[in-house]
Amino acid sequence: MLIYTLCMLAIIGFSVFYLFFYRGWWREKQLQKPFPRHWQALLQAQVPAYNKLSQKLRQQLEQHVQLFLAEKSFYGCDGFEVDDTVRLTIAGHACLLIVARNFSDFDEVSSILVYPDAYHVRGIESDGIVVSESNQIRSGEASSHGQVVLAWAQCEQGAVNPAGHHNVILHEFAHQLDYLDGTADGAPPLNGEQARRWQETMTRAYEHLRHSLRHHKKPWLDPYGATEPAEFFAVLTETFFQQPGHLKEEQPEVYEVLCGFYRLDPITMTKAKPAAGL
Repeated sequence: MLIYTLCMLAIIGFSVFYLFFYRGWWREKQLQKPFPRHWQALLQAQVPAYNKLSQKLRQQLEQHVQLFLAEKSFYGCDGFEVDDTVRLTIAGHACLLIVARNFSDFDEVSSILVYPDAYHVRGIESDGIVVSESNQIRSGEASSHGQVVLAWAQCEQGAVNPAGHHNVILHEFAHQLDYLDGTADGAPPLNGEQARRWQETMTRAYEHLRHSLRHHKKPWLDPYGATEPAEFFAVLTETFFQQPGHLKEEQPEVYEVLCGFYRLDPITMTKAKPAAGL
């Protein structure tokens, strides 16, 4: 009876440790390993923002990248070979989104599929009566199941043009942050006053963009952002990190709200005060 009781206590203890403490323990062990010098060189070359970060934030990015590479699985598609340049480029830009946040924001991301270039996706649509098949060309996509798909040619374009309009890595991983509350609706998990302010600010900015396009005015954001709120948030994130000065000039309130969520001012590459409720 005593042996049985001890065994049951051991099983319960192990279960509690695994459920509540194992992930933190395992991550601490990963971070005890030194960050490889050639990884630093790749981040310097492939993630230009890395060079602008303060020493503290640079170290934080390295730790996030270290955990990202240890936990997430990379798969090459259509014969594409995933090497350290590919892994560090994707991990560096993805973790830039959470450099001032917790790595747990990416807990649900499990795998990254990488195609050599834009890829074809067959889709089936139905309006209840007519079923149609489409053939789409994509450079990336994200899912609520923790899978991110990227086209390497487009990833490279974003990496070598840090002030450009597009960065597919930032875009797709912004969708992953949007999925944190279970649905991609253009609003990551928010509480209280921050949720109210986000809703008011983003709705106003979204309608402003759609109004500009309807009246054939030059939009302040990539028109793709007007597709739906989820794409609006993803495109905003690209602009926030790639062209922060432009966004701040055109939409200062949006810029401030994003600084609060990302806890980062991308113009100065310094920490911003966390928004209330985050």
